[in-house]
Amino acid sequence: MNRIIGLVAVLSILALSQAVLAQTSVKTNAQTLAAVNVPSEPEGMVALFNGKDLTGWDGDPRLWTVKDGVIRGETTREVPAKGNTFLVCKAGDFGNFDLRFSFRCSAANNSGIQYRSKHLPAKEGDANRWVVGGYQGEIRNEMKPPNISGFIYEERGSRGRICPVGEKVVWKDKKEVVGSVGDAKAIAACFKLNDWNDYTIIASGSNIKQYMNGVQTVDFTDECPGKSLTNGISALQLHGGAPMWAEFKNIRIKAYDAKKQ
Repeated sequence: MNRIIGLVAVLSILALSQAVLAQTSVKTNAQTLAAVNVPSEPEGMVALFNGKDLTGWDGDPRLWTVKDGVIRGETTREVPAKGNTFLVCKAGDFGNFDLRFSFRCSAANNSGIQYRSKHLPAKEGDANRWVVGGYQGEIRNEMKPPNISGFIYEERGSRGRICPVGEKVVWKDKKEVVGSVGDAKAIAACFKLNDWNDYTIIASGSNIKQYMNGVQTVDFTDECPGKSLTNGISALQLHGGAPMWAEFKNIRIKAYDAKKQ
C-alpha cells in the first residue's frame, strides 16, 4: 500500500512539473510575441470603405459585392476569375501610412491586400481590367508555415516572397535576412482559422512592418534599386484558379506626409 501511495505521489509531482513547464513555455512564447505587439491605433484614421456599397472602389462587378458591412469577393465555377483580379481603391496613392482592416477567407486558394502598388493596363482582348502589381500583404486561411497570412509578396514582380513570416529582411542588391521578429510557428498560432483576423500594415520610408492579430509578422526594408516602392494605390485580391472567396471590413488608414516623418 505504501508503495502504491508513493508511486501516486511521484506521478502527481511529475504531472504538476509538466504542467508548470507547459505554462512556462506558453508564457515565454507570449512574452516573446508581446515584445513586438502592434502599436496603438493612431488618431485620425480615415475609412476607405463606407460599409454600405463599393463607392470609392473599382472591380469586376460580377465578383465583388457588399452585405452587412462587409466587402465580399467570390469566384465560382460558373463565374471564374481569369487570372488574379483586384478591387482597386480609388482614394489615391499612399506612401507612408498606418493601414488596418479585418479579413476572413476560404480554405481554397489565397488572397491579399496590395499597397504602394500600380494599376496595370489590361492586355488587348483581356476582359480582366483590374490587374495590380506591387507589394502584397498575404492572406491565407492556413496555420502551417510557410503558407500563413502575414508575409510580403511582390505581385507581378520578379522577387516573389520578399519577406516570409518571422523574418527581418533588408533587400539591397539581394535579399539579406538580418534578424527575426519571432518564430513562424508561434506567430501562426495567433491566427484564427475560419474566422475574422485583424491585419495592420505600417509603412514608413523604405521600411514596412506587418502585424496579424496584434503580433508582428515581418520587418522589411526595401532599398533595391529600381524595385523598391515608395507610394501607390491599395487593392484587394481575388486569386485566379480554384473557386474561392474573401471578405474584408473596417478598412481604414492614417496617411502621413513623407516630409514630416
